[in-house]
Amino acid sequence: MQKKITPFLWFDGNAEEAAHFYVSIFKNSKVLGVSHYGKDAPGDAGTVMTVSFVLDGEEFIALNAGPTYKFTEAVSFLVSCDTQEEIDEIWEKLSEGGEQRECGWLKDKFGLSWQICPSLVTKMLGDGDQARVDRVTKALWQMNKLDLKTLQEAYQAS
Repeated sequence: MQKKITPFLWFDGNAEEAAHFYVSIFKNSKVLGVSHYGKDAPGDAGTVMTVSFVLDGEEFIALNAGPTYKFTEAVSFLVSCDTQEEIDEIWEKLSEGGEQRECGWLKDKFGLSWQICPSLVTKMLGDGDQARVDRVTKALWQMNKLDLKTLQEAYQAS
């Protein structure tokens, strides 16, 4: 059954490279297919038009459509991680050649923004105890790559 909503990402000639890069980072991922521009299309005939791929079970489509539009931080992908090892691995791979930002955010080498975040942060920030929420929030903003142990300590402090 086809999903109703699939992220559709605009690239400037490197959609296939990006898809293979992302697939190499996430488990349960693969490139599903590549389509090419035909002779009457807006792109050069024979060049890659779209790449369909799956990242950890989620389907994406990458489009080579030129330099008209660029990625911004207004849209990002949140990656929930269960362990510090998973955070470290994904953070290092995705940020290689990109830009590491505060609070678990990074921009990869293609300009796409990601949030690499411990799964527990949602629970911590949704806690009814405002003092706990404030401590975790303060700790979050002092980090680039998130440190699960430090966040747990901030959450449990009294």
